[in-house]
Amino acid sequence: MSAFEVKSWCPDAWRPMMAGDGMLVRVRPPLARLTRVQVLGLCEAATAYGNGQIDATTRANLQIRGVREDSWRPLIDTLLDLGLIDPDPTREARANILVAPDWRAGDDTHRIAAALRARLSELPDLPGKVGFAIDAGAAPTLKDAPADFRVERAASGHLILRADGRDLGTRLAPRTEVDHFIALARWFVESGGTASGRMARHAAALPYWAAATEASAGSIDRAQPGRHLLGTALGLPFGRVAASALRRLLEAERAIEAVRLTPWHIVICEGVTLLTVQPDPADFITAPSAPILLVDACVGAPSCLQATVETRDLAHRLAPHVTGRLHVSGCAKGCARARAADVTLTGRDGRYDLAFDARAGAPPFRAGLDAAQILAHFGAA
Repeated sequence: MSAFEVKSWCPDAWRPMMAGDGMLVRVRPPLARLTRVQVLGLCEAATAYGNGQIDATTRANLQIRGVREDSWRPLIDTLLDLGLIDPDPTREARANILVAPDWRAGDDTHRIAAALRARLSELPDLPGKVGFAIDAGAAPTLKDAPADFRVERAASGHLILRADGRDLGTRLAPRTEVDHFIALARWFVESGGTASGRMARHAAALPYWAAATEASAGSIDRAQPGRHLLGTALGLPFGRVAASALRRLLEAERAIEAVRLTPWHIVICEGVTLLTVQPDPADFITAPSAPILLVDACVGAPSCLQATVETRDLAHRLAPHVTGRLHVSGCAKGCARARAADVTLTGRDGRYDLAFDARAGAPPFRAGLDAAQILAHFGAA
């Protein structure tokens, strides 16, 4: 038996997960930002110790794919040297922190994230998918991103603590944000939240000090490919980028100082406002109108052992023919998208179930279709 078994969890660097193409090793860069040196080092490590493929997740993390069992420890040592993971496995597991990608050094998002990372040892053991969102800019950008405990800007201009699944939050006194994060996480565990798995599914009444009384501000638009206040934003098709393509980008664009991750399969290249070389569209999306930006598709079979169908080739072919959001999932877990999509295809026993305005695994409108039938249904044959 392999020491790294096939499991259904959110992996991290110290707890990799076995997939069909090797182990997945998740990297959670502090503040979702990698310096130029870190990006180049990560690309080299993904090539040397994995299959050269890197996934960007909806939690603004990276996953190195295809890691071999005999190369896992050298990979970990490299990530430690690069400062991309915590040497303490417990702290690394708790660092499930999503930040608004437009943060600036010294602003509220940066300040709160740094303070929370410094106090990770005070958090209780939480279910693997439970995480924190720090959305303290002028208005929230992360409302649709996965998180359980949120600090975000209220319509009043104050910061509030909001439990996911609740419409309202509670106003926070300045510089008490991390105290409240820790207290709410402890309450979650003590009130039986671990059995629920996620805050939005936890039905217990909130403690009196977290009374939900104040609405968050309206959301602002998320980053799109093109010029960005911090540089240039590029899309990653299905959140996947080859280490070789990422390295070529940095070698061609010497002005790139750092790369920021977002939960939308968009990366922000700091320091460059206009690319000197047009990247291959198979590697990076540069047009905000590209249909592929409205598609979520997991890696599918055979790379994922849970999936029973191919996903991304079908998604590519369907993208121009579907109105609204398309989700193609290799199985009912729906790892690529937790929320409902306008059109959802779910793999089941080697065929596809078609549903509308639904999550993966929902009761289908039509069941047991093959790829040709799906393409014909949408006029893409």
